[in-house]
Amino acid sequence: MARTIRTILFTANESEAPALRKAITSLEQLRIAAELDEPSLLPHAVTQFPADVIIADLDPNPAVVIECLKQLREGGQDVPVFALSAQTDGDVVLRAMRAGFKEFLVKPLDVEELEQAISRLSESQPSTKEPGKLISVMGSAGGVGCTTIATNLAVELADLVGPDQKVVLVDLDFRFGHVATLLDVHGQFTVADLCTTQEQLDPQMILKALIKHNSGLYVLRRPHSFAQAELITAAHCANVLSSLQEMCSHVVVDGPTRHDPGGRSVLDAADFNFLVLQLLVTSVRNTDRMVQELSVQGFNPERISFICNRVGRESAHLEVDQVETILNRKLFATISDDWKSVSSSINIGQPLSVEYGKGKVRQEIRHLAMKIHCPDKLAAEEAKRSGLFGKLFGKGAESDVAEAAPAKNAGASELVTEPQV
Repeated sequence: MARTIRTILFTANESEAPALRKAITSLEQLRIAAELDEPSLLPHAVTQFPADVIIADLDPNPAVVIECLKQLREGGQDVPVFALSAQTDGDVVLRAMRAGFKEFLVKPLDVEELEQAISRLSESQPSTKEPGKLISVMGSAGGVGCTTIATNLAVELADLVGPDQKVVLVDLDFRFGHVATLLDVHGQFTVADLCTTQEQLDPQMILKALIKHNSGLYVLRRPHSFAQAELITAAHCANVLSSLQEMCSHVVVDGPTRHDPGGRSVLDAADFNFLVLQLLVTSVRNTDRMVQELSVQGFNPERISFICNRVGRESAHLEVDQVETILNRKLFATISDDWKSVSSSINIGQPLSVEYGKGKVRQEIRHLAMKIHCPDKLAAEEAKRSGLFGKLFGKGAESDVAEAAPAKNAGASELVTEPQV
């Protein structure tokens, strides 16, 4: 599996930005750690966000951007730079190469050329520590259950990775988030304390803000007040999440709840983006609208996976296969409806694994966690179970199917040919 490459994207061309984002995020290994539209912000961004490469759109003022990046390198920041421009005259290319840029790519950006450039970069750079996996869980509407899924998913991941690694759950619903309530944890510090600090974030500062749950999971709460929530910017949020990825094996975020540039920055950086929906027309329509809007903004919709929650509840006229047809995508996971267990878990402030460890919903969320953390092990276990089932019931099952098939077909034939009144 190709290692993750985090990039800082600079472009002052707002009209061209969506196409550029879509090209970059079409490559599985690329993550956009930060996006800038002002070249003077590049030095600060490089110190704030861990990045493997800068992709810089030189247009419309190549000389200004080249000079800023040249000063960046002279200041000791040795992050490789890929230049991107529609201007291919010798002077621009020569100045970029003299400034120490690694690659010069021509607009419109060709994805294959970018992929080859990234491959050369990976081969030339020594192996570095992989950042922790960033997992976003967002809802198609309020009340679909994304907080419940995010919280219990984080608990299961913490159990899977064990005590030697950290898993953190971050509440990105800055106004009405309930992550801390679902786990019944309390603490003095919140995400606002990290987002509004004037100091450079360091591990000790971050650990001070985290609350450790008795499951081993770490929690970063929402702000205490709406006023604090208003002060959090997209850059603040991205900085906190990237810092957490340096410390933890998995960072699960409940959100984003908005699809502005701040929310999209989380999706751009995430390894898994889960969109939770239900078997309701309104939920499916919202899902389709959200995906279409993100696509217009330049986000690659293939990076969104769908989770259908509360499957099994009475839902006339809408089934899972119909939802997959409407969205033109297979669901990544389904979670059964068990309102009694889930509501009880929420009300007592305990994850499902504590009170309902053998329950179906808990087992399905555990399965989801394994698909993220150890998919090969999960596939091997499922293949083993399937093989054992075949050995135990194969012959009997085959004969039953053979005997039942003619009757079934006959019934279908009668159904089709039955005259309608």
